[in-house]
Amino acid sequence: MSSTREQPISAHSDVSGVTPDGAAWLASAGTYPRSTLALWEERPDAPVVLPCGSTFDVVGAPAVFGRRMVDRLWAEGPGSGPVAAFRGRMLLFAAPGTAQRLPSLLHWEEFGRTGAIPPLLCHGTGDAVTVPAPMAAGGGSPGRPDSRWLVAPDTRRPWLPGPEILLWAAVRAARAAVRISIFPPADLGAKVYDVSRRR
Repeated sequence: MSSTREQPISAHSDVSGVTPDGAAWLASAGTYPRSTLALWEERPDAPVVLPCGSTFDVVGAPAVFGRRMVDRLWAEGPGSGPVAAFRGRMLLFAAPGTAQRLPSLLHWEEFGRTGAIPPLLCHGTGDAVTVPAPMAAGGGSPGRPDSRWLVAPDTRRPWLPGPEILLWAAVRAARAAVRISIFPPADLGAKVYDVSRRR
């Protein structure tokens, strides 16, 4: 079992990079894994475009909502697989096949129809994503704050959540964001009388 799954996200929030086994796993998604690893040996701070669908799928969420999903996965669920922040979106690495199944699950779930869950971009077979560099630029200090690993791959076979787990996390994150009140909204134009001074 991967140590990524055993520790809360707070333990991974300042990770500087991917382990060699994690880099090998990421590179295995591409057509030429040895070329990808050679590039990273020469330039470990270089982001790379990798295909989805065989080694992993990726679910992209707006940064704030994605962070809520990851927090739910760690606080109440089984944990997450690798997670990266890239250009204002959270990239949750998922089991292959998730990108095909998750949209229909979201459509079926009532939260998907009400708009409480923002659009999630599901990348699967035929898609590719840019993943952050395995090592932060400058030997540990983030080179690009908009491109970094929050939960870095650390094994050749990381645990990856499937569509049902990500649906659960999205619904929980949406419920946490919605304020529920039993009172109707206040009428801002209503006249208010002070009845505390009755005789």
